Amino acid sequence: MKDTYVYPAIFYDDPDGIAIEFPDLPGCLPCAHTMEDAFKNAKEALQLHLYSMEEDGETIPEPSRVSDVKPDGDSGSIVMIEAWMPPFREKMLNKSTTKTVTIPRWLDILARKEKVNYSHLLQDSLKTYLGVKESTAQHFRA
Repeated sequence: MKDTYVYPAIFYDDPDGIAIEFPDLPGCLPCAHTMEDAFKNAKEALQLHLYSMEEDGETIPEPSRVSDVKPDGDSGSIVMIEAWMPPFREKMLNKSTTKTVTIPRWLDILARKEKVNYSHLLQDSLKTYLGVKESTAQHFRA
């Protein structure tokens, strides 16, 4: 797993906005209305696509050489997009997920009366149970 990836993207200027294609990553097809958003969306889409591939254990392909990338037609421009993965991985691992738990109704009634924050309590309990002192995702990657 690498920290930095750099892939060529093709930006196509279209009447509806900017369509973006990563030739080495089928299915990674962001779009935008402005050039500023195009760069932002391309970077975010690249990071998300690579992160998903890492999580699924897929082999991440080597990026093509710029000289080997050919836009369709005359409207495409080749742009290199960099994905710095460590902060993106940290962000993704710290995203909240919803879990359904089952408890007896009488316990729920008491907890609501005491204004118990279930999410906070569950997080604290899991950290204690697992011996986790910091609130960071680095434990997952270690």
